[in-house]
Amino acid sequence: MSPTPGPADAIDIVALPALLEGWPGPGLTLDGQGQPLALNAGARQLADRHDGWLIELGRWAASGGPLSEPHRSVPVETGSGPGVVEFTTVLLTDGGVLCLGREVTLERRLRHALTESRQRYKDLVDISSDFAWEVGPDGRFVFVSAAGAIGYHPDDLIGRHPSEFVLGDFADQPLPFDTAVGIERTEVWLRAKDGEAACLISSAVPLVGPQGDWIGARGACRDITEARVKGMELAQVRLREKYLGYIVSSTRDDVDPAKTLEIAVGVAVNATGAGGARLYARTGDAFVEAAAQLAMAPNIVEAIPPFLEQVAEQAEPITTLVNGYGMLATRTLFRHEVNGAILVWRGDGLDWSEDDFSMIQAIADQVGVAVAQARYQERLKTLSERDGLTGLYNRRTFMELLESRLDKQTGGGSALLYFDLDNFKAVNDKLGHGAGDDVLRAVGELLGTLARPSDLCGRLGGDEFVLWIDRVDEAQSVAVADRLLREAAEFLRPLSASPEKPLGVSVGVAVYRGGSGELAQGLVDRGDQGMYAAKRMGKGHRALSPAFTAD
Repeated sequence: MSPTPGPADAIDIVALPALLEGWPGPGLTLDGQGQPLALNAGARQLADRHDGWLIELGRWAASGGPLSEPHRSVPVETGSGPGVVEFTTVLLTDGGVLCLGREVTLERRLRHALTESRQRYKDLVDISSDFAWEVGPDGRFVFVSAAGAIGYHPDDLIGRHPSEFVLGDFADQPLPFDTAVGIERTEVWLRAKDGEAACLISSAVPLVGPQGDWIGARGACRDITEARVKGMELAQVRLREKYLGYIVSSTRDDVDPAKTLEIAVGVAVNATGAGGARLYARTGDAFVEAAAQLAMAPNIVEAIPPFLEQVAEQAEPITTLVNGYGMLATRTLFRHEVNGAILVWRGDGLDWSEDDFSMIQAIADQVGVAVAQARYQERLKTLSERDGLTGLYNRRTFMELLESRLDKQTGGGSALLYFDLDNFKAVNDKLGHGAGDDVLRAVGELLGTLARPSDLCGRLGGDEFVLWIDRVDEAQSVAVADRLLREAAEFLRPLSASPEKPLGVSVGVAVYRGGSGELAQGLVDRGDQGMYAAKRMGKGHRALSPAFTAD
């Protein structure tokens, strides 16, 4: 490009034609009215294609444009499409104007393309991510796109370190803001301005200085919190369906309802992350433990009954805090009646989520039937094992349990007390069988107070009863028989048919030697023999049975 001419007085008017012809771009002179005087080849070529630019330039010059602005751009037809020529003007001494031009079409196009590129980049950043960012060498934000991020305006973030916004649970994990390598679609959880957790997916690249040192990072993030939360909710629903499926299939397939209850408390622990669980069946106004998972601290056991009373009155799960243990419980229903409760606890207070409440309620909805089935089966078992009048073991169950005890005892002694009631027939004859049933129930109560937990009590039929006394010698077994005589006489006397025929018992004592090989039926027969020996001595006596001898 040739240099632009200087002021008018520095230009030789005579040399103007040569200057125009030597100018590499379009050049021309105009008179004081803006009319063209001389055009070089470049200007003539442009005018031949289209002379609109020449008319516009002349009007501008005639209006005094060169006096205020020595440069003027005009649109031209370049032969390959629209273009732009920028003219530099110099006032001549004769009132005319020298116009020397250069084509700036490519320059304009490049500038326009650059402007468009920048705008396009800005638009793409704005629409393709929630925010773009850059951090400097100190790791602090130096740029945040105009939309801001996680509820903050860009000005609120510039100069602050991203770690200020990272959730505590993720503080020890690699972050995109300080990455030393290029990363794509990395999740990071931040705390938004409103205090809520926000999940962002970020791609980033490190920025490296001339010496290869890290000088920052640049990246873009998109907020995927809603999608992530929905995914977590869906996973929670699927997990709940899986857990409840265990309970449902167990209720359907398992013969033993107790197994279903065990599965239910296991599900309650796993699904809520609890420290333990208990499932209770309700009998009357009392809650009885039906299944358990993991041990319960002794200092919270006593708080359970009153809490369950509150649970029974509430349709929704409720919580309480006992000695630092947070408890969550809800009732179970069967045919619209409260028949139990399920309880979970933690040692870290009352930190229960909505999912925990939902899960414990869903479990309760499923196990109400299982609790009813377990109670029904327990009743059936009781009816099959127990005498319906006295609550003592019936003959079949007593003999099975006695046989088991004999098999296990390989040494030492035990004893069987076999007895029946004296003057019981008189009660039935004079007072009726209802009074007789009252006497039999009273005997059941008497044995309940007399027997130890390790002993066995049974009614063999009619007014014949047995008491197995575990781990005693002959003297101790006789002492128990004497106590039975005394307490029976005192306890039953008010139920006698008359003073002349007082109720009492006659007791046969059969001592058992561990490892002797004696069978249960043989031991009972020996006790029966002892009882008849006592009868022959007179009512209200006891007698030792003959010792067992192997054939």
